[in-house]
Amino acid sequence: MQKQQARRFYQKIWDGYDKSVITSVLHRDFSFRGSLGQQLKGHDEFSQYLDMVHKALGDYHCAVEELVEEGDKVFAKMCFSGIHRDEFMGYAATGVKVSWQGCALFSFEGEKVIDLWVLGDLQSLQQQLLQNQH
Repeated sequence: MQKQQARRFYQKIWDGYDKSVITSVLHRDFSFRGSLGQQLKGHDEFSQYLDMVHKALGDYHCAVEELVEEGDKVFAKMCFSGIHRDEFMGYAATGVKVSWQGCALFSFEGEKVIDLWVLGDLQSLQQQLLQNQH
């Protein structure tokens, strides 16, 4: 069930940009620490982060390469991608597709994600953003 919830998190919330799924996947006391340095608490803060990323990166997609479940934890190996269409990480829009590798550690309380820690290859992402600045 937990692997399935981790997949729903990426497929429905991120790829589908369907915020109505948040309450069925994320615990009401959900905490999030993302690659970009954000430390968020709760559905509202996470929803705002979701909006920010989707505004900056069109056609945003999270490709799940591997999921490993152990106890109340799920580890995901990922590839993130999107079209850089608005300011992101201090870089003006380039219109170029960017992609980078990352991983995530989901912690569950029951069937819902209570905590999520994400680490992405920001150096690779920044190199792509920098090389495409005009």
